[in-house]
Amino acid sequence: MHQKHPQVHETHPNGQKWQHKRIGLLGGSFNPAHGGHVHISEWALKLLGLDTVWWLVSPQNPLKPVAGMARHADRLASAQAIVTNPHIYVTDIERKLGTCYAVDTIAALKRLYPTTHFIWLMGADNLASFHRWKSWRALAALVPIAVLLRPGYSNMRWSTPAAGWLSRFMKPERLARQWQLWRTPALVIVTLPLDARSATSIRAANPHWAETVNLTKEKVPPGAKSDS
Repeated sequence: MHQKHPQVHETHPNGQKWQHKRIGLLGGSFNPAHGGHVHISEWALKLLGLDTVWWLVSPQNPLKPVAGMARHADRLASAQAIVTNPHIYVTDIERKLGTCYAVDTIAALKRLYPTTHFIWLMGADNLASFHRWKSWRALAALVPIAVLLRPGYSNMRWSTPAAGWLSRFMKPERLARQWQLWRTPALVIVTLPLDARSATSIRAANPHWAETVNLTKEKVPPGAKSDS
């Protein structure tokens, strides 16, 4: 069993801790964070040969309604509370950077950490709506993309605009651990063991989940100085 670990207060402006590391970026609302997020992160660590997965807890996903969205502090706390694996790093760096679109966040991270290898992690449901994301082609040109297959999305829908375009840049799953060598755009589909947990089902079972979260002081994200 993994032991609880303190979040690292990373204040060095050039992010020396993350130099040459292989980092998966898992963006989301985490409304709330749950075991399914841990499940896909731990399998991504293994199957993609990652050093760390960063959970980018979004202040507000532009494609999701504000209604029903818990406070950012509550969602961040729910993520911190569930993570025990020291290779999963919970961060509010998007709030610190002032970004809400993935393409802007990734561009900022690549400027902050020029020697770090990033790969974007997302589910097949996100791939199906990827054409709705801001500057999605530019995002695909910035970093490789790994689609993590989960229940209900085993049959890929390549008819959607972005999925059809990205299918031209598909890499074989057997080479997934070599992703840092690929020229972008690059897409790999990684098949995970099924896990039925979802934030939607958790909210349906417990609409007031945020009231039970033991809020903690928000941690300083990697590469950003504390303004507290």
